[in-house]
Amino acid sequence: MRIASLQPSITVTLAALGAVNKLCAHTRYCAEALPELATLGLPLLQDSWTTNTDELTAVKPDLVIASVPYRIESLAAILKAGFPVLALAPKTLEDIFADTRLMGAQVDRHDAAECLVAGFRVLLQSSNESAAAALGEAPGPRVYCEEWGKPLIRSQGWVAELIEAAHGKFVGAPGAQTTTQEVEDSDPDVLLFAWCGAGDRVPLERVIEQRGWQGLRAVQERRVYCIPDEYLNTPAIPSLTKGLACISATLHPDRVVRPERLIQLAVR
Repeated sequence: MRIASLQPSITVTLAALGAVNKLCAHTRYCAEALPELATLGLPLLQDSWTTNTDELTAVKPDLVIASVPYRIESLAAILKAGFPVLALAPKTLEDIFADTRLMGAQVDRHDAAECLVAGFRVLLQSSNESAAAALGEAPGPRVYCEEWGKPLIRSQGWVAELIEAAHGKFVGAPGAQTTTQEVEDSDPDVLLFAWCGAGDRVPLERVIEQRGWQGLRAVQERRVYCIPDEYLNTPAIPSLTKGLACISATLHPDRVVRPERLIQLAVR
């Protein structure tokens, strides 16, 4: 089996399944997510949005695996050229678990996939139970989590589930567009930013100033954070494990050690 991976979530999952040796090519974003891929010296592809059939013909994959976001026209062209394509479009954690099992089946790593899913389920339950025990009868913090800033788009459904697992309350509809006024009216306890492609470089101070959010309770209490986007926007269990750790640290800073790459709004 020779697999061409068109998204980091695919590559990260294959690596966690012990099947990185099945890759015949991957994107540069995959290499950023897994620097150890450099030792393999595999050809680099474009992503699920822009990959063309010529570069796939050069690497001769048995299977092309893509995941959201992808462009239907690109996938249609790949299929028309005769390459088998597995296109994933997860919206929830259960979707991600199903995709993990599906990829495990492609590379004969069924047991590894089940272990990966089972381990993450235990982590989610443990996170929720420990947070609930610490909070007692008190409600969890209300959280606004943003995937994109122009326009404002809330994070995806699986991120909302991670926040719930950390005993928080996701504000608004996951994946939906919103406005600065709507966020201001909801006055959340915590503001989280994980802009796609921005890594951990969201300019928190400038965002708050430009949107006039200085009066929000989250800003007044400095509960404003940038989480590396690959921890929340890469629908793969290893990535989301790091995302859950960051979310837990923002919701419960008094009892959870802050991860190294979690950025907090600076003191003025």
